[in-house]
Amino acid sequence: MTHHPVAAAAERQKTEAALVGSILAGDAQAFESLMRQHNRRLFRVARSIVHDDGEAEDVVQEGYVRAYKGLAGFRGEARLSTWLTRIVVNLAIEHRRHPHLPEADAGGGDSPGQAGEAGAMGAAASFAETPETLAMRGELRRLIEASVDALPEAYRSVFILRAVEGLSVEETAASLGISEANTKTRLLRARAQLRRSLGQCLGPLLENVFAFAGSRCDSIVAQVCARLGLATPSLSPPAPSLPPSREAPAARG
Repeated sequence: MTHHPVAAAAERQKTEAALVGSILAGDAQAFESLMRQHNRRLFRVARSIVHDDGEAEDVVQEGYVRAYKGLAGFRGEARLSTWLTRIVVNLAIEHRRHPHLPEADAGGGDSPGQAGEAGAMGAAASFAETPETLAMRGELRRLIEASVDALPEAYRSVFILRAVEGLSVEETAASLGISEANTKTRLLRARAQLRRSLGQCLGPLLENVFAFAGSRCDSIVAQVCARLGLATPSLSPPAPSLPPSREAPAARG
């Protein structure tokens, strides 16, 4: 069913306002839902800047803590997802310049290394048809991740948000604080560089690069809740509180 853009935007703002209101009222389950919905995107964009899984997790955790403490200042002028992404992007840039983020609190589930290993294993298992297929797909995914890592930072962040996460040009530009024209140019150059290094093996595997699911997702949620003194979250993802913001692939520019 197709909704009118204005009506859809109004409905999104209403839904986001309700979610923010629930979190401000102390609803830990609502905050957990928000984290689970945005974990993958925020991890991917943080990693595109800091270039390290563990540091990216630290940045995302700190971003959630700051967002939670500053949530009363969210006015709904941009999407909630864009607001969160800007916080994490700014923290990641700051972290690269001055690595001083606080260590994640202990006791919040798996360690970053364990969570990362479990998340990667879970993502690889989703591919598995035979041991040979698993090995081949795992190698291709590592090749793609290495090629994306080799992109210049300015291209890498745009590529992660636009091509991997499926954000619109407008939201990608707003998330990174650049113009829409620059967003399109950087994406074109990123794709050209990747085509040169990977040939035709992109496409079907993009959805699974820098996997973020399972134990890693649970670890982020648990550690952020522990730092904020919120109730222990459930270990099974609740139903999403916000409608997805992904666009159809045909809308990419």
